[in-house]
Amino acid sequence: MTLAPRVVLVHRRTELTEVLERHGTRGQAAFYLRTRGQRIEDLEERHAAVTSALTAVAAAIPQDWRRGLVERVDLPRFLFAQDDLVVVVGQDGLVANVAKYVADQVVIGIDPEPGRNPGVLVPHQPKATAELLSAATASPGGRVEALSMVTAVTDDGQELTALNEIYLGQPTHQTARYTLRVPEGQAEAQASSGLIVATGTGGTGWSRSAWLERHSSLTLPSPAEARLAWFVREAWPSPATGTALTEGSLAASEALEVTAESDQLVLFGDGVESDTVPLTWGQTARLRISSRSLRLLR
Repeated sequence: MTLAPRVVLVHRRTELTEVLERHGTRGQAAFYLRTRGQRIEDLEERHAAVTSALTAVAAAIPQDWRRGLVERVDLPRFLFAQDDLVVVVGQDGLVANVAKYVADQVVIGIDPEPGRNPGVLVPHQPKATAELLSAATASPGGRVEALSMVTAVTDDGQELTALNEIYLGQPTHQTARYTLRVPEGQAEAQASSGLIVATGTGGTGWSRSAWLERHSSLTLPSPAEARLAWFVREAWPSPATGTALTEGSLAASEALEVTAESDQLVLFGDGVESDTVPLTWGQTARLRISSRSLRLLR
């Protein structure tokens, strides 16, 4: 007997929920915000928009289909099935959070607040859910875009994968010391604020900021392109450290190697500093295009 499709609905707690949890009552939360020139009504409006979107998406799932519900904080403990349809209701960053926990599953991004989010990864409105689910289960399965991801692998076998970018540096964002080796063979000892290795999807975020700030002539990759861009942040010249290798591209077969020369560096992906891979003195990490991609329904 063939099981009905399962839709896993992913969301995150709203700002209103977090504020009420912190302050206990609406009155206390409203007072706290008012003393800082803010209005609880604004959070309530956003909460209502997200709640309405979740309700509309849930109502669009066929009644005979299976369904699951998971909050962002529970993603590391949630087991996705290979044939799940993953519907993300929230900001673009929530899709990036989901990406590291799925493999070949189709992901559908729903924007609960159109006009407030860029909508790069959540391009659809709640009212389109039924049509999107139908397209995802039809043959050939709608227009699915495979977005490139970036992976870091340490010399002791630890691995980290991200959709936007991986940051390597000090956990406090202070000076990181390491030796950088590029695919062409050059190596340079550096002292910097760390480095960013980004995909084309990440090219709309942190790496784009670095790219714009330095007026780089580097061409950023497109989201589905098997190429990465990397940038060293605030490299410091000294008798022992250089600034010659501060940006570049990585093709599908290439890797950037970093050997730690600080007591402890960390790697984390997509801004999630609570999920890090440590890199201790003398350890090496290789950063490259991941063999995985995010299958996003357009």
